[in-house]
Amino acid sequence: NLGLMPFAARLVAPLALGTGGNTITVSRDLAAALIESGGPRDLDPAVAVQAMKRVVLERLARGQPKLVLGIVHPHSAHHYQLAYWLAAAGVEPGRDVEFVVVAPPQMPAALAEGQVDGFCAGEPWGSVSMAQSGARILTTGTNIWRGSPEKVLGLRRDFADADPARVSCIVRAVFRAAEWCDKPGNRGELAMLLSRPEHLDQPAGIIQRGLDRRLTGLAGFEIEAPGFMTFAAGAATFPWISHAAWLYAQMVRWGQVAHSPAALAAACASFRPDLARASLAPLGSALPATDAKVEGALPAEASIAATSGTMSIGPDTFFDGGRFDIAHIEDTLAAYSAAQAG
Repeated sequence: NLGLMPFAARLVAPLALGTGGNTITVSRDLAAALIESGGPRDLDPAVAVQAMKRVVLERLARGQPKLVLGIVHPHSAHHYQLAYWLAAAGVEPGRDVEFVVVAPPQMPAALAEGQVDGFCAGEPWGSVSMAQSGARILTTGTNIWRGSPEKVLGLRRDFADADPARVSCIVRAVFRAAEWCDKPGNRGELAMLLSRPEHLDQPAGIIQRGLDRRLTGLAGFEIEAPGFMTFAAGAATFPWISHAAWLYAQMVRWGQVAHSPAALAAACASFRPDLARASLAPLGSALPATDAKVEGALPAEASIAATSGTMSIGPDTFFDGGRFDIAHIEDTLAAYSAAQAG
């Protein structure tokens, strides 16, 4: 919608597809270096990024090549989560580490063959890498930002405008599927469905690790990851405009788009909470009554006004204590610019 790619279609997102499914996974060799540099036994992102910073600086001081980290697309949530996490410790993509684009199913092979030293991608590719080459999961997207947005249901805007009844049917179907995926009793069947050759083509047992929120950390121990891979609970499918604005702010931060009121408006208009509410009204599902919130302001589950009564959402904290308020986006962008200049 910002015109950054050579595709003319304009899209809208009437529904998100859940939150918190990404991992930051590192090779066996990098895992060993991170352990020596004080890396966490759990998935603590603050401890992990400081260990990463020490490893990065040591490599640069020795004249060794920069670490190469894989992302799935230049404009993906994986890119922005990884870059946000590193930048919080003063490690800047491009200057201190290199990012390369690798398709998610190819991440395990790229890591095993030494083409990348680590990557940020959705599960099960972190667990697949662990099984294939002894890789380790350093932290997760949901540890960096609880309730972090990732994938969405995207529709052509002209289709959404021309056939709202069909759009509503699609949204309801996907929403019901998300609710089904969230039920613990369905995880085994879901893992089996996803394991099929026409889908992920990976062992169901490996796929189920992420669904069960049980990940193998840096030290090789299985760790519980609360909030990981949430499909529907806590408004996980709601297309918050504040999520769209945060993603836009990261695009500005990393020089992918020039900031302007028109660009911000186009980014925010990409997410359509109004379509979510209209489509899901027949189900009687409670949805947030507001389109945006201050991201990072909920340290624990909280009750908010909903389309019918109240509902619980959160937590939504950033690991570094940051907050993002769309009403003060200019201040946020100025702070990003100052940090990079420094």
